[in-house]
Amino acid sequence: MIAESLGRTLTPSPYLGSSILSAKVLIDGGSQAQQAWLPRIAAGDAILSLAVDEGAKHAPSRITTRAERAGNGFKLNGAKAFVLDGHVADALIVVATAEEGTTLFLVDPATAGVEIERTVMVDAHNAARITLTDVAVDADAVIGAVGGGEALLDGALNLGRACAASSLTGAGDQAFKTTMDYLRTRKQFGKLIGEFQALQHRAAHLFSELELARAATIGAQIAIDERREYAPLAASIAKAKAGRVAELAVQEAVQMHGGVGMTDEFDVGLFMKRVRVLNELLGDAGFHAERVARAQGF
Repeated sequence: MIAESLGRTLTPSPYLGSSILSAKVLIDGGSQAQQAWLPRIAAGDAILSLAVDEGAKHAPSRITTRAERAGNGFKLNGAKAFVLDGHVADALIVVATAEEGTTLFLVDPATAGVEIERTVMVDAHNAARITLTDVAVDADAVIGAVGGGEALLDGALNLGRACAASSLTGAGDQAFKTTMDYLRTRKQFGKLIGEFQALQHRAAHLFSELELARAATIGAQIAIDERREYAPLAASIAKAKAGRVAELAVQEAVQMHGGVGMTDEFDVGLFMKRVRVLNELLGDAGFHAERVARAQGF
């Protein structure tokens, strides 16, 4: 409900990156010292950012950032892109590949060799590009076990995908409701445009699709809460369905508003920008459709 409301209100919050993705990693694998961050995250006194993606597309299975042993710790080298709120993060959770496998590290942004460049997404969402050059961290920076980061990362990403699906559903639903209000008040050819049957059919179809997206999202959240075996599959179904439906909702909103739908004075354009960003975060509809197909043996 919170994630859906954030999407509905276009809230500029570090909720997804800090309170969901980063907190989930620390809850599942953090040491006692690392979990000391959790009360601060909950109180809004600290922001943590998960640094996983390295290119234009979400690809958590292709991590090129390296973690090489150096004395009692590691040296990190690589680059991360689209790190949510990374420029203001109090700590970074960096996904890297060690000799033993995928490993997660809790890194202080002030550590020598960490270079952070603020970037702004199309919806004005804060993000960062982070470069790691011989960044020295000790063994205590490892979250969980060395080489055991894949399961921690998957758990966080699946939860994040379900939450992103909720935000997409909220954004799409609000764009739909805004459009319905417009259809009930805008007159053309001497009558309300909502009286035209062609627009009524499109609105009815969109309403049905939004309900399907909401059902898929709720199903994914229940599966994750109950630790069902099919939870990763449910998260991908929800993200793919909500992404496609929200995209349809904002496109229809712009179309039914006409020219004013392209202006900054009308909110539908803002919803389109937010949906475009949420669609790409943690994998777009194509990424998750392929993930579902492979899980089903196709």
